[in-house]
Amino acid sequence: MRPRPAGEPGRPGRTKGLSVYVGALTLDVLLGDVRSLKQKRSAVRPLIAEVHRKFPGLAVAETGYLELHRRTEIGVAVVTSTAAHAIEVLEACERFVAARPGIELLSARQRLFNDEGE
Repeated sequence: MRPRPAGEPGRPGRTKGLSVYVGALTLDVLLGDVRSLKQKRSAVRPLIAEVHRKFPGLAVAETGYLELHRRTEIGVAVVTSTAAHAIEVLEACERFVAARPGIELLSARQRLFNDEGE
């Protein structure tokens, strides 16, 4: 990053025009034939690993419905320099999870944040 010349507006140390976008995706998933938390764990862990393998730059974790057997919430996050790229990656991830056999995607919620608070 280039140093900010004297008198250039903006944050100290920031290059004008560069932005950081954080995309967040929350997936509400219904699992197939799962009768215990142990079976749930053996279904969710490979799903998270598959997403991480397919999209290595993403952060992926089980984020909700931890005590329910057949339901889980998967959280996904990506950091990029453009909003369009963040949305593109999150949509591809959503399609990938929805296409997995043995699960049903009940809902998906995308959110986009940037360093300007917009």
